[in-house]
Amino acid sequence: MRIWIKAARPRTLLLSLSGVMMGGLLAASGPVFYPLSAVLAALTAMLLQVLSNLANDYGDFKKGLDDANRVGPQRALQSGELTETQLRNGIAFTALLCLLSGAALLLVSWSHVSWKELAVFAVLGLLAIAAALLYTLGKHPYGYHGLGDFFCFLFFGLVAVAGTNYLSSPGFDWLVVLPAMAMGCLTTAVLNINNMRDHDNDKAKGKNTLVVRMGLKRAFFYHLMLVVLPFLLLTLFLMLKKTPWYTYAFWLLFPLFINDLITLHRSLSVGVPDRLLPRQVLFTFLVTLVFGLTMCYAT
Repeated sequence: MRIWIKAARPRTLLLSLSGVMMGGLLAASGPVFYPLSAVLAALTAMLLQVLSNLANDYGDFKKGLDDANRVGPQRALQSGELTETQLRNGIAFTALLCLLSGAALLLVSWSHVSWKELAVFAVLGLLAIAAALLYTLGKHPYGYHGLGDFFCFLFFGLVAVAGTNYLSSPGFDWLVVLPAMAMGCLTTAVLNINNMRDHDNDKAKGKNTLVVRMGLKRAFFYHLMLVVLPFLLLTLFLMLKKTPWYTYAFWLLFPLFINDLITLHRSLSVGVPDRLLPRQVLFTFLVTLVFGLTMCYAT
């Protein structure tokens, strides 16, 4: 169990939870809220994150990336703690859990969402599973061609926030797209830090992430945008909603991001430290928590 928990990379689960929590808390701030839908959306999102982590472990190992030059925690296949067969079985089992959790989510949402809308969400769920697997698996994994950021923004941002909000409350407020884009940027920033950390090894092994394509200096300015833009998008959302002053409290967390931006810039020439990755995950979760709770209190 300890080995499987390690392979699932628990430190990334807060990231998958952040998007659906944002959508759920925004739904909870409205007049009608379906909490069970939000809870099942959170469970499904975390299972998808685990599925992606296991598939990434298997895919990178098979393509030769996880060797002695890799920076960061050792992975299950790299360390020999799991065999290829065991990990393949784990991937299949987790994919099944994703399907079951997603089906349960659609089932409990049946009472307040039309069957046509549920069909759309079913397709989105299947695409999310495919995206989790094909990031590093297959003959042409999209993570090796600089498309990881796009899919991260799409599924961890737009789909997670807007989708959870839609299933957890009646109707749909198009302004939710603003916090959805904000979460998409913040979660993509985590992937960007990961790819900046792995830049040298990825480049040597032919994994052409967006960071490899643009170089570390441009990747830093890209990261700056991914961190600053969400605060502006969330502020615009609050201004359009005309919420009380205390809903802007999430700005108190901005110095934490600035401090890590300074550390990131200073480390470009010596190697990006792994500790910045879990910090970005935690800060993203805290922004979601503060923003969502103050919105609930305001209503």
